[in-house]
Amino acid sequence: MEWTDEGIVLGVRRHGESSAIVELLTRAHGRHLGLVRGGAGSRMRPLLQPGNSLRVVWRARLDEHLGTYAIEGLKLRAATLLGSSHGVYGITHLASIARLLPERDPHENLLALLEHSLDDFDDIGSAAVHVIHFELAMLTELGFGLALENCAVTGETTDLIYVSPKSGGAVSRGAGEPWRDRLLRLPPFLRQSEVQGDLTDQDLQDGFRLTGLFLLRHVLEPRGQGHSDARAGFINALTRQQAKAAIPAP
Repeated sequence: MEWTDEGIVLGVRRHGESSAIVELLTRAHGRHLGLVRGGAGSRMRPLLQPGNSLRVVWRARLDEHLGTYAIEGLKLRAATLLGSSHGVYGITHLASIARLLPERDPHENLLALLEHSLDDFDDIGSAAVHVIHFELAMLTELGFGLALENCAVTGETTDLIYVSPKSGGAVSRGAGEPWRDRLLRLPPFLRQSEVQGDLTDQDLQDGFRLTGLFLLRHVLEPRGQGHSDARAGFINALTRQQAKAAIPAP
């Protein structure tokens, strides 16, 4: 068995004296593991960092075997990602939720979204938007997508500012006003049919609250899991940055 593909490193663990088992999110073969001989050595270690894009050749005697990877670096983002606290927490969290995908089940659109997200991770505000979008995409891929295109009550496609915490459906301003205290806020950057304005700190916090609730209820808790420490670390880094930016210059 042999195939060639591209993928992003999600994680690495040492195997034996000098090898490593590498977990990738690949374009055509989904979340896939393979053994890299010499992967624990100094020559290979810089390539096998979370967030890096690789071209790989996988070989095995049978399809169900672990198999081996021959690797080539394509885009080495790890040095940039690991240079900031939000980058470290962000890639760690994204990798942890990508592991919720079944092994060897292709999700090409998720790989494209992850690539785009990591390429735009320098600014913490942009990174936060990408993390929220990736969490929403994961909910969809796992069968729990939110219906944010039109109002669940009236069918309207404009002025959608709430989300029902029960159904995951968007709710318009008029329909939701009597129950506003029971509804989640739908931030403008997630409104599918409206022109996006400037992001506020509250928008980002509302986005994380929204995705966090449904990930926990539908995906994590049924598996006996909770949100990762990395997610909390990323949100804390975002909060600290927002607080710092709010302090007026002397």
